[in-house]
Parts: sequence; structure tokens; C-alpha cells
Amino acid sequence: MRYYDKLIFELSHPGRTGYTLPESFCGEFAAETAIPDSLFRKAPLDLPEVSEVDVVRHYTNLSQMNFGVDTGFYPLGSCTMKYNPKINEEIASHPLFAGLHPLQPADTVKGAQEVIDGLDAALAAITGMKHFTFLPCAGAHGELTGLMLMREYHLARGDAARTKVIVPDSAHGTNPASAAVCGLEIVEVKSGVDGLVDVEALKPLLGPDIAGIMMTNPNTLGLFERQIGEIAKLVHECGGLLYYDGANMNPLLGKVRPGDMGFDIMHLNLHKTFSTPHGGGGPGSGPVGVGERVLEYLRIPRTSGFHGNFGVMLRAYAYILMLGKENVKLAGPLATLSANYIKESLKDAYKLPIPTVCKHEFVFDGLINDGAREGKAGASTLDVAKRLLDYGFHAPTIYFPLLFHQALMIEPTETESLETLDEFIAVMHKIAEEAAEDPDILHGAPHNAPIGRPDETTAARNPILKA
Repeated sequence: MRYYDKLIFELSHPGRTGYTLPESFCGEFAAETAIPDSLFRKAPLDLPEVSEVDVVRHYTNLSQMNFGVDTGFYPLGSCTMKYNPKINEEIASHPLFAGLHPLQPADTVKGAQEVIDGLDAALAAITGMKHFTFLPCAGAHGELTGLMLMREYHLARGDAARTKVIVPDSAHGTNPASAAVCGLEIVEVKSGVDGLVDVEALKPLLGPDIAGIMMTNPNTLGLFERQIGEIAKLVHECGGLLYYDGANMNPLLGKVRPGDMGFDIMHLNLHKTFSTPHGGGGPGSGPVGVGERVLEYLRIPRTSGFHGNFGVMLRAYAYILMLGKENVKLAGPLATLSANYIKESLKDAYKLPIPTVCKHEFVFDGLINDGAREGKAGASTLDVAKRLLDYGFHAPTIYFPLLFHQALMIEPTETESLETLDEFIAVMHKIAEEAAEDPDILHGAPHNAPIGRPDETTAARNPILKA
């Protein structure tokens, strides 16, 4: 076993220490601060006994086994894994911000409140909403908050029969899940062959029981819903509201505003569009904005008692101020340019089900030549994703959206250089060649990652959560 493959407990030796805590300063106060016998452990805490150098090497090696946007290209579809400027980190970790206590008097945190108010105004200007609440701590939390506002709007008008929400078949999975948690019934609307909401299929679904519709625009296929004006008109005429899932807001920055499209409620993923790195499940922030129709139901105070994930809000505000009004407008077009450049460069090797201009992301449907022959299994989308790891790239989103059997969703963002995009394109072509000539190379991938390919079914059903 290699040194860096060992668990920290395997490096442990009795009596070895990396540091020594100072003597307790309680001294004379020991009687007053004595811990009751009932709270003492019956046995010593089982901690590894290691030297300082072993601890440093252990955690440094662990960090090098992780993949993040600071170590390589991360083309994860629908997640906008853009580079996080380090000035954001400096500001978020500034002692005068990081040292605030959530329970200290309001008159001592006027600077923090000014940040919240400034971010509220900036996001309202970018999205066309009136105001935001920063209580939600992630996108799905924002969805639930927005749907609760939607219900409140209808109940306050005596419209208790509106218990259904329309969700496109291309929606993010959190949309129907959030609606169900909110006690709403989900009604699916189909997409047309062009990947957009079929307006003719939408019309029969509208009625007095519809609370609203949840949409992502551009949608999960990376396509702009060109008939959004007609959709908004139809939903509003039937008495419903429009909810905007802001997960795909990145390509619209400074170009199109959800409020101008007709949306009444929306959430933003500050940890996507506004540059906080969010790999590994956090941190997040999903503020909810509302238009004129719903404004009176946005309760004050508009932040939680602990002001939401304040560090993420600081990073977002720093990002907006750093770019400024003019440069924010460059993010969307550059993200769109990057996505279309990769799409057009790879469509000779990967199946492109909807051959049209995309926005920030696009979806392939597997390889054109997967190498299947004479009863031999061909290379799948999963195989392509695993093989990418061998070449130092994080895998894109796979098998989502569910509209395509071998979906491979790629989102390059605006922060990657042309050289990085070209290298990724070259590797994807190389993998396509390997698949056509010898798909077994892909079946066994990854070959040089920290671990090989696990049995994913067994891992999901019978996980080993500790050594």
C-alpha cells in the first residue's frame, strides 16, 4: 500500500503527537467550571496519534485526489462551474465580515446590511424583479420558497382551488420535487421536436386549478424558449403565475431579464451564476426575487435571522462590483460562444439530436460510432465520462436530461480560455477514436485515477461508509 493510500488511523502510532495544548488557564476557576461526572467519557476518545508532518501529508494528499475548478476544466452541464476570482475569497474572509456574530445588535452590523441591500438592488436590476429575499440557502430551497409565495398569492385572493403546477419534461429534477414538497400536484407539459415547450400541448393544461408554471430559460437542453412571451400571456390569462428557475441564468447576464419575459417569481443560484465554487454540495445561496404581482407577499425582514449564507452573498456582490455594469454583459455572450464552439467542433463524432444554436450548454446523445460490432458492446456515455478522467478533465453531466438515452450535457462557461477548449475538444475526439477502434479501453476507464471504476449498483445499494 502506498503511503498516501493509507487512512489517518493507519498512520497512527501510540504516543506520537504533532502538538501539545497549553495548560488550562481556568486554574482558580476550576471549581466553578468543573465538568459534571455524568458528562465525562467512559473511555478515551479514539483519535489517531500522528506527527505534524504525517497530518500535513495526509490532508495534502487528500486534497490532490479531489478535482475542482481551481485544478482543471469542469464542464458540468447545468451547474455553471465558472472560475471564482480570488478577490471574492479575500473579501468574504475579511475579519470585519467573517468575525460578525449572527446575534449581535443590528446597529453594529450596518456594513453587512449595506451589502445585503446593495446586492438586492443589483440582482433586481439584472433580473427585472422588484426585490429579493436572501433566506434560501440553495437553489431547491429557493424553489420551495418561491412556490410557497405562489400559494400564498392565490390563497390570499381566495383562489384555494389552484393546486397544480405545470413543469416541462425537460425541467431540472428539483422542480417537480419542490412542487411536491409544497403540496402541489405536478402536471407535465411535453417538449416539441425542437426541444422547446410545445405551446399547443400547454393550452389544454391551463385552467382554474393551475397555480403556475415552472420554467428554466434557456432550458436544460441549452435552448432559449422563443415563445416565452406567448407562454406568459396564456398562463397569466388563466390566473396562474410564472416561476423562473435561475439555474441557467448565466448566459442571460446583462442581455435578457426574466422579469421582462413575464416571470413573477424566480430564484438565483449565487453559487453558480455569481461565481462561488460549489463542488461537493456547497456552499450555496438561492435568493428569491419577486415581481409586482407578488411583492406584497415577500415578508420583511427579507433575510433569515442569520442572514442566509452571508459569505456566498459577499462573493456574489464582489463579483458584480468587480465586473461592473458593462462587463457583466460579456459573461452571457462569451458562455454562449464557448458552448457553440465546442458543439460545432464535436458534432462529427458525437450525435447532436437538436442541431441548432444553443446558449450556455448543449446535449449530445452518445457517440456516432461507439465501436459495437459482432456482438461486442459499444462505448456508452458513462464510458466516455470515465475515460475523460484519465485525461485530466472532469466529466460533464451524463444521462440528463432524460429526453435522450445517452445524454451528455456540456457547459464550458465564459471563464475558460480558447486553449483549454481546444484541448478538451482534442481529447473528446481522441476518446471517440478509441471507442470506434477498441471500446474495451473505455469500458475499463479510468485507468490512472486514484480509484478504478466501482460497481455503481452495489455501491448505491450497499455502500461501505467506513473502513
